[in-house]
Amino acid sequence: MNVISNILYWISTGLLVPVIVLLIYFFIRSIILIGGFFGQYMTEKKTATILDKKVKDLNPSNINDFLASFSDRKGILVIDYLNEIYKSADSPARLDMLVSEYELAAEKNIATSKILTKMGPILGLMGTLIPMGPALVGLATGDIASMAYNMQVAFATTVVGLVVSAIGFVTQQAKERWALHNLMILDFIVQTLKEKK
Repeated sequence: MNVISNILYWISTGLLVPVIVLLIYFFIRSIILIGGFFGQYMTEKKTATILDKKVKDLNPSNINDFLASFSDRKGILVIDYLNEIYKSADSPARLDMLVSEYELAAEKNIATSKILTKMGPILGLMGTLIPMGPALVGLATGDIASMAYNMQVAFATTVVGLVVSAIGFVTQQAKERWALHNLMILDFIVQTLKEKK
């Protein structure tokens, strides 16, 4: 039994460095994500305002003018798909495929936030539990310095993991809301195009 316990201890202790490295990597990713998120927020807000205003008056008779008004804009996911819908207006099957493609593209945009939301707490918890073993050994042997160091690592990894997760969660919620709003508009436009026929 001691051999098995020692093997498990060595494995878990050996995982501490990879866990800390991954936590640092995900923390850097979350900082980059939050930086890009504010730019995306401004773009999405502006685009949603324009789309909501124009969609209110949309009907089968003015759908082509509506779609043509976006032909000179590029670089925004929903606008790019509006332009593709405009080019494929004669093919109902292609229109349905474009809406599905948008869903996949939006999901890809949300993926980093989802990964951060899930991996932050997992790595934070691992980073907390792994040093607890050596900390308890330090406490038992009277090595308070070793115990204090291991507890410091344990609490630091918990905090970093929670920060990573919080950033992932907030950005995920906003991105999912934007994707749902844009998908609703694209679906409405596709249905309006089909009514025209």
